[in-house]
Amino acid sequence: MSAVASKRPGRPLYTAEQRARRDSTRWTVVQAILAPVQFLVFLVSLALVLWFLATGDGYGAATVSILVKTMLLYTIMVTGAIWEKVVFGQYLFAPAFFWEDVVSFLVIGLHSLYLYGLLGENLSQMQLMAVTLAAYTAYVLNAGQFLWKLRQARRDTEAVGPPKLGQGVAA
Repeated sequence: MSAVASKRPGRPLYTAEQRARRDSTRWTVVQAILAPVQFLVFLVSLALVLWFLATGDGYGAATVSILVKTMLLYTIMVTGAIWEKVVFGQYLFAPAFFWEDVVSFLVIGLHSLYLYGLLGENLSQMQLMAVTLAAYTAYVLNAGQFLWKLRQARRDTEAVGPPKLGQGVAA
């Protein structure tokens, strides 16, 4: 592949000012910690859900794991909205992350449907697990979107180099 063909067309994901804010805010670190923690909890929870579906055993453990995953999801969504406000000046749906936020709301909606079904006893165990699998499928799609953006950001950083001293803004 030629150097021209390997470059991503269009404008960079972040302006220089946004990149400086991204690199200097503590919310970037919070997101960098929460995202892999949430993914690990997802993997454990998925295994527990699949175990329950395959064997009929472990409903309680699966339920606790789904609740922990949901708590982490809500936490990462709130802190991510704060991060977006610091970096882009708006809490959600900044143009650079519009579709990621749209899918995030699908993920949150499905997790919330699970909570509604569980706490209101509106869904059977099998229906709850079906909602969970739908939520987890959407979550994997959403995680892929964010990993793609992380890759884009790294490519942009390589193209423009590190930020100049004095560009950072603590938040």
